[in-house]
Amino acid sequence: MTATFATTAPAQAGWRFRQPSVIPGFGLTLGLSLAYLTLIILIPLSGLIWRSAALGWTDFWAIATDRRTINALEISFGTAFVAAIVNVVFGTLVAWVLVRYRFPGRRIVDAMVDLPFALPTAVAGIALTTLYAPNGWIGKLLMPLGIKVAYTPLGIVIALVFIGLPFVVRTVQPIMEEIDKEVEEAAATLGASRFQIITRVLFPGLAPAIITGFSLAFARGVGEYGSVIFIAGNLPYKSEIAPLLIVIRLEEYNYPAATAIAAIMLALSFVMLLVVNLVQTWSRKRYG
Repeated sequence: MTATFATTAPAQAGWRFRQPSVIPGFGLTLGLSLAYLTLIILIPLSGLIWRSAALGWTDFWAIATDRRTINALEISFGTAFVAAIVNVVFGTLVAWVLVRYRFPGRRIVDAMVDLPFALPTAVAGIALTTLYAPNGWIGKLLMPLGIKVAYTPLGIVIALVFIGLPFVVRTVQPIMEEIDKEVEEAAATLGASRFQIITRVLFPGLAPAIITGFSLAFARGVGEYGSVIFIAGNLPYKSEIAPLLIVIRLEEYNYPAATAIAAIMLALSFVMLLVVNLVQTWSRKRYG
């Protein structure tokens, strides 16, 4: 009997593997998906890595450790991280207001969240610079207080907050809509405070979505160019971002330096997103 089971089990397993799916076309769609991802993502990134590897370790390390390169990378990743944190806080608050409350103009507010998606980034950069410049509507009110926004890293953060907010709101909003109000009311009737309801009832279910929104906003902020170059001022060692430094190297026909900086950004972005994904996986296992 054992021998019979041993001979039939592989056959049954192979039959199950070849069993037609309820949804046909798996092989065709998988092949098209892999071919598309290879052409659009894998080949360009492989070319970038290959071109950077052709520099040699000595030249690559010299470009990577250049003070201007390090400073541009610090500004790009630092401002993107701060902007993503701000968007997590206020994006979650905006999603809460849109889901939990009904008020006049709610649809208008909901549509305004998507404006950064539709608005060209260069237009957003020009508008923000006009507002926050020292002689702008908001900038001239902040200057007497000693707060300078335009042409500083603070201006970069504001631009990245503007373009990253929809990623958090649209990621958290659908998950928040699935949480019933009865769960909060039940927790309140059992004696839970408002803070306990937020931290122990709402946050566990929203944590994976919040982390996803953070990673999307952070990734968008690291590579943002159009909305930043106007308000940043592009001052080396002060408000120069890494994407702009890549463009400068390309305009100088220094292609090896441009590809090296791009490869460094790619590696750092991959590490950061890997950490975020690990935290997201842990939160899903922890909170379910």
